[in-house]
Amino acid sequence: MFNFSCNNNSSQESAAQGKALAEKYCANCHQLPDPALLDKSTWENGVLPAMAERLGIEVLEGNIYLHNQQSALSSADWNKLVHYYQTLAPDTLKVSNGYKQTHDWAIFELKQPQVIPDAVSSTLLVAIDSSRQRIYTSDLENPGLYISNHLQQRKLVTKLPSSAIDLCFPTLKNPVLTITSMGGMRALDITRGQIFTLDQKAGANPDLISDDLIRPIQSQPIDYNKDGLEDYLVCAFGHNRGGLYLLKQLPGHKFEKVVVREMPGATESHIRDFNQDGWPDIMTLFAHGDEGIWVFINNQKGGFSERNILRFPSVYGSSSFQLADITRDGKLDIVYTAGDNSDFSRILKPYHGLYIFEEKGNFQFEQTYFYPINGCTKAVAADFDKDGDTDIATIAFFADFQKTPGEGFLYFEQAGLTPEKKPIFEPHAVPVNKHGRWICMDVEDYDGDGDEDIVLGNFSKGFLNQEISKPTWNVHVPFVLLENNTLPAKLQ
Repeated sequence: MFNFSCNNNSSQESAAQGKALAEKYCANCHQLPDPALLDKSTWENGVLPAMAERLGIEVLEGNIYLHNQQSALSSADWNKLVHYYQTLAPDTLKVSNGYKQTHDWAIFELKQPQVIPDAVSSTLLVAIDSSRQRIYTSDLENPGLYISNHLQQRKLVTKLPSSAIDLCFPTLKNPVLTITSMGGMRALDITRGQIFTLDQKAGANPDLISDDLIRPIQSQPIDYNKDGLEDYLVCAFGHNRGGLYLLKQLPGHKFEKVVVREMPGATESHIRDFNQDGWPDIMTLFAHGDEGIWVFINNQKGGFSERNILRFPSVYGSSSFQLADITRDGKLDIVYTAGDNSDFSRILKPYHGLYIFEEKGNFQFEQTYFYPINGCTKAVAADFDKDGDTDIATIAFFADFQKTPGEGFLYFEQAGLTPEKKPIFEPHAVPVNKHGRWICMDVEDYDGDGDEDIVLGNFSKGFLNQEISKPTWNVHVPFVLLENNTLPAKLQ
């Protein structure tokens, strides 16, 4: 008994020392992850070896550690840090199989394009051009930008050096398409993407804006310094390097890269005049390492003041966010998803899903809603059923395809607010999971009838974390259209 007590005290002391070391060496770069967020095996064989390499510790055969003069901490201290996670992590994570859902088509009707029978879909971009009632796509295997008119066979718009992953449509001030090409799917710092603009006139060639960004995944026009020249805001996700950048336009249509925040993981930005001073501000999700949402307030002098408003553990897998007035109080709430599952912890996680953070004033946000969705990739908020409140559509690229494949696409119909002004949703598992595996989504009024339709892009080439003998979905269809039947269609 005496020996057990001593050993137990020693173990607790070692774990406490390990936590202090984790706070020193891990929390210096990102929010400290709690051991309970992952199971023991994932810590030992996935995350801790990756962490060791970042601390200058050589890793052999998975989790054998060799220290050297460049290592940030000694072998004894590293073992204490490892012990902290090994001791307190659970053997397995308890993952919900989902809450109650209605299995129906809700307000949607499935429309499919013409399919090339032998091709395995690798769609990376879908974008609805509501002004011309057509859908733009791009895929991994055939780098280029394509259009499908009335769901007919696609036509090439322009070839690209790598697949397009983001598209901004023309505006009165910027009358060209803005195309973001990531450069490739591999997570490497040598992967360089490109930003182009393209005139929509037939036969036009893309105009290169930049080819010196590490894995850019979003770009959009912004005249941030109000000099009358259109600049571009770029989220360069990168890998170990990356960040949020401005491509500042100079006379002669040349561009200079300006750093807003140089940190990998820049995923999605929204441009608003948050402080209502007449100058464009920025809110951005960073989803790699130091995960969270930052706001950048324009200082009217060519720069921005930075403020973190939400922060998440480094294993959350942040994947998207949107600003929408969910609670109908005139303030913009944050609709956020966590579900990226392609790094060092490829297991189902109970904290993956759809979150809503209510705006309380002065950039203070409070979580008021969570719905678990394994591998949730994106959420789009809109009044789909035209009843005056905001509904939400979600996709999950890393869904639990064995037990709950229907979570690949969900439609959340808002049914009101609680007395505490928290949203109430009725989730619909729309049975579209047999038609593809959805990696991208766009929402616009495709058929011109006044309600928002949804297009889903199918990526069926790899990135499976579960052992599935063969896909249970159609691997050939490049995308599907969910036509909203709330209002009568006008498309001929």
